[in-house]
Amino acid sequence: MENTAVNIDWDKIDNIIESYNRDRESLLMIMQDISDIYNYLPPETVPVLARKLGVRESLVYSVASFYKTISLEPRGKYIIHVCTGTACHVRGAEKITQSLESDLGINEGQTTEDKMFTLEAVRCIGCCASGPVITVNQDTHGGLDRSSVLEVVNEYKRSASS
Repeated sequence: MENTAVNIDWDKIDNIIESYNRDRESLLMIMQDISDIYNYLPPETVPVLARKLGVRESLVYSVASFYKTISLEPRGKYIIHVCTGTACHVRGAEKITQSLESDLGINEGQTTEDKMFTLEAVRCIGCCASGPVITVNQDTHGGLDRSSVLEVVNEYKRSASS
């Protein structure tokens, strides 16, 4: 996926960093707050974070690559996480993923061209009794099958177009 230029609001970035008192122990939370604004951590922010927090850029990159909630690539407005944990797996998580891939025209780990949806697999969402489960941003949807998962996604498509 190619990076597209994004206008960074440096005052917002500074305010986020200052809200954590430039505490290097808050690196992950700062990165998450920035990611919440842009749906990813723009690479231009990495040297600024490193300098203002007094850490190496390599640390910023290693934290970003370790945590699934942080991405260095642009992601969609709606991030769909498909639970692939044991309970969801045995109840058809693979079919849910295949249905979403077919409907969205992307593979797991990719973002739609219009930057509306990103599809990612996660090991566990913590709703084992409701499997198979997906989350779309902060919303959890369970007890899904191939068709009901598409109904869920279509609701997000409708709300995005209105």
